Amino acid sequence: MFTDRSAAILRRLEEKGEVKVSELSSLLGCSEVTIRNDIRKLEKKGALRRTHGGAVAKEGAGRRAERLQGSWLGKNVEKKQAIAREAYRLIEDGDTIMIDDATTTFYLAEYIREHPGKQIAVVTNSLLSGNELAGLPNVELYIVGGYVGGRMPATMGEEAEKNISGFHVDKAFIGAHGINFQAGMTSIGTPQMRMKQAILRIAKEVYVMADSSKFGGGYLQVVCPVDALTRIITDDQISARHLEEAGKWRDRIIIASLDGKEQNYGA
Repeated sequence: MFTDRSAAILRRLEEKGEVKVSELSSLLGCSEVTIRNDIRKLEKKGALRRTHGGAVAKEGAGRRAERLQGSWLGKNVEKKQAIAREAYRLIEDGDTIMIDDATTTFYLAEYIREHPGKQIAVVTNSLLSGNELAGLPNVELYIVGGYVGGRMPATMGEEAEKNISGFHVDKAFIGAHGINFQAGMTSIGTPQMRMKQAILRIAKEVYVMADSSKFGGGYLQVVCPVDALTRIITDDQISARHLEEAGKWRDRIIIASLDGKEQNYGA
């Protein structure tokens, strides 16, 4: 038997696929400590699964996002949310930022939606990220026009590349297929690679959001050398071997931990 408050939490979870402690606290008029205790009890009953800062449906993480486009958005959700949190800390009030069509950057758009404390302008070629940000009073939103393609629907191709050249942003937040400290940031698709290269040309600073599974491995194409990037934001599961391979890049890696504390490897 669930309490009225627990039932309300589950109804909200059914509607959205995931819930945040802060949101539920405001919605239900009780403390965040109370909500966390409720979520912990519900997890023991098998009704949901806890995440950092909230909960997701028992069937799997990222359910709300999956309803939008594909189960691949539900992979490594906790890591991507932690990375998104660290990326948000880099955004200043009044910034103009670019968000590309990666799964990790989608969670930055989601985080911005849930934390409306900064007035910013956002340029994106991602339809899903644009959907997250549309209509927010604190976000001035621009969608890059062009052909829509990719498994995560986004504009790309010559028209999109031409349109994006008309923008200039303070900070770009982009995803990566892989990071190889010898070769650079890698890609497996030419249209996506060209869009990332176009983003590099319009941004003062470029931050790559890549979970720990993205380091090392093979690749087909190189988007750019790592020295073309400002910083890399990853999670605390990155291996010691990959940090060793980073060499002089160690102090430019931001490591996001699930407990919410920022860790800079190196100086």
